[in-house]
Amino acid sequence: MPSDLFSDLAAEHEERLELAPEAILLRGAVKAESPELFSAIMDAARISPFRHMAVRGGFRMSVAMTNCGHLGWTSDEKGYRYSTLDPETGKPWPAMPPLFAEVASRCASLAGFADFEPDACLINRYKPDARMTLHQDKNEVDMSRPIVSVSLGLPATFLFGGMTRKERPRRIRIESGDVVAWGGAARLTYHGIAALAEGDHPLTGPFRYNLTFRKAG
Repeated sequence: MPSDLFSDLAAEHEERLELAPEAILLRGAVKAESPELFSAIMDAARISPFRHMAVRGGFRMSVAMTNCGHLGWTSDEKGYRYSTLDPETGKPWPAMPPLFAEVASRCASLAGFADFEPDACLINRYKPDARMTLHQDKNEVDMSRPIVSVSLGLPATFLFGGMTRKERPRRIRIESGDVVAWGGAARLTYHGIAALAEGDHPLTGPFRYNLTFRKAG
């Protein structure tokens, strides 16, 4: 068995796994809060509904997205940016629930990033076959702050690569309640999600939800 595959399979049972220097997977870190987190997602989506954004070239993302917090990430054929207003409603994005901010700050601290106070939370909804291609998070003003990614619902394969698209990414299984945080030397690591497999989760049904916390402004 290839050593890199063995290491990923062995990591299935580790509670705290270092994916790279300054990149940490915290297994089950928010499992207890998952029902409340999911309820808050549904509340936010009633104000700013999920939508499939376009990217440069007119490609439509397979992942449905919305936001909460002071800033929201948006995309269209002109490019990527943050905005205080939801372009579909013309109103501010839903406020970030206190639980969201608390979870993000606590998990960042557990991963070694103190005093993290996010002002943006991207909320992604994956259905079977939806994926997120390898990309860097680089639209934020303050690049010294980490990214904190929370998974709810169906399991997924997290792809964590290097500083270029050409580097082969590790494939890590992530489950509901898992959190990945990365920053510092790993802040611009290419990452993504492989095509989601079909399933039925007791909390989220046929979907996976992801909360990505950032200090954008």
